[in-house]
Amino acid sequence: MRIFDSHTHLNDEAFINDVPKYLAQAKALDVVRMAIVGSNTQLNADAIKLAETYPELVAIVGWHPEDSKNYDAAAEKLLIAQLQKPKVVALGEIGLDYHWDTSPRETQRKIFARQVAIAKDMQLPISVHNRDAFEDTYKILKAADIRDTGGVMHSFNGDPEWLKRFLDLGMHISYSGVASFKHADDVHESVKQTPAESLLVETDAPYLTPEPYRGKQNEPGFTRYVVEAVARLRETTPDEIAAQTTQNAEDLFKIEED
Repeated sequence: MRIFDSHTHLNDEAFINDVPKYLAQAKALDVVRMAIVGSNTQLNADAIKLAETYPELVAIVGWHPEDSKNYDAAAEKLLIAQLQKPKVVALGEIGLDYHWDTSPRETQRKIFARQVAIAKDMQLPISVHNRDAFEDTYKILKAADIRDTGGVMHSFNGDPEWLKRFLDLGMHISYSGVASFKHADDVHESVKQTPAESLLVETDAPYLTPEPYRGKQNEPGFTRYVVEAVARLRETTPDEIAAQTTQNAEDLFKIEED
């Protein structure tokens, strides 16, 4: 079994000083590829450094909505340079977060739209963060018409109606440990209804730890338990989900199989 964690944060302080240990633990659980995702100047740089150090890693760089208030011309110039590096496969994580509101909402929308435009110009997929902002996230993506470059709704937590709307925009849908939570009924229904060719899995580690380890720190290897949860919901095998989601991630990010 080959599992691809399509969104994780080995660049987080929880992991950055012990990356080989977490890579080994992931490999023991058949998690053999990972996309390391940035969100600001430091985390973007660390994501690239990790991807350039370890062959099984790739980087996704961009400015998270929580950090969008610090995005300026200098940040954009650096981001565009980083996006041209060989191990960088997408622009993210970008989007809107109306839960924490650490950046003004108008600023979030402006910087999100700007980064989507950059991704389109550079023909790169995007990784989208959406928390309590479905309508505005959808409007910005629809206005940008990102079907040619595509992207992924990371840690999707919407119901089937929202699932259909984002699929209609050409987006992939990635499920995190939330898919394993007992009472996440909307997510469970969306998992069942996501077309196989649009399905991805992730951990978002160190956050959103899946069952049976919910309540403990998440780590990339736990993508295995996301795969198992998705397989149960779709009434198929973990091997089938692992194969399909790994192929989907490699296709979306234009990565050649080892």
